[in-house]
Amino acid sequence: MPVQDPTQRFSSRVDNYVRYRPGYPVVVLDLLKKMCGLTPDSVIADIGSGTGIFTRMLLENGNRVFGVEPNTDMRMAAEKLLGSFPRFTSVAGAAETTTLADYSVDFISVAQAAHWFERDKARREFVRILKPRGWTVLLWNERRTDSTPFLREYEQLLLTYGTDYQEVRHERTTAEISAFFSPSKFQQRVFHMGQEFDYAGLEGRLLSSSYTPQPGDAKYAPMLRELNRIFEAHQAGGRVSLEYDTRVYYGQPE
Repeated sequence: MPVQDPTQRFSSRVDNYVRYRPGYPVVVLDLLKKMCGLTPDSVIADIGSGTGIFTRMLLENGNRVFGVEPNTDMRMAAEKLLGSFPRFTSVAGAAETTTLADYSVDFISVAQAAHWFERDKARREFVRILKPRGWTVLLWNERRTDSTPFLREYEQLLLTYGTDYQEVRHERTTAEISAFFSPSKFQQRVFHMGQEFDYAGLEGRLLSSSYTPQPGDAKYAPMLRELNRIFEAHQAGGRVSLEYDTRVYYGQPE
């Protein structure tokens, strides 16, 4: 049975999430520097920051970052992984109630999370905490589903065994971007990225997804047997590749 509360969907998947979820291309930061004036002095609220995958990129850029995450397990993982960064502050909050002060941040970033938000409430909260003319940046790694025979079979596996995959699959994540920024304008850029896995890594990547069955579910063992079959059919040198389009949307909501 799928977990209905989106803030709790990943609680049992944190270890795999940390180890196997993709990062983001460094060109994303180059884009924000060029188009949005991002500098190391920019204060950023990374909303739905999870285990801190994108947060780390911002911290390594020298930024002061508030990682706002409602899921306790994911937030604790980020605190452990990012504790050595003095400019990182972990915040137990949500997109709709960040707990941050009015007009306190220059940027809001949301990586792989905005589709879980209550859009209208989150938008009002973003406008509240952003400084005048501040930027909101939404990004997703959108997995390619049909560019290779392996990816086509992997997609079919998810359609067959996923718990609520069709309800939360990637093309739904960006369906309401215009409404999120409206009436303000926004820009979009797309970058390519990939991951290579051996079988253990591919299994970990699969199990990091919130829509895959877990141990004890009747679909769990058959899903892993099918994953192994797909891997053996398509591996080269003991590895397969996942491919992504990293979609970046940026604007200044008012």
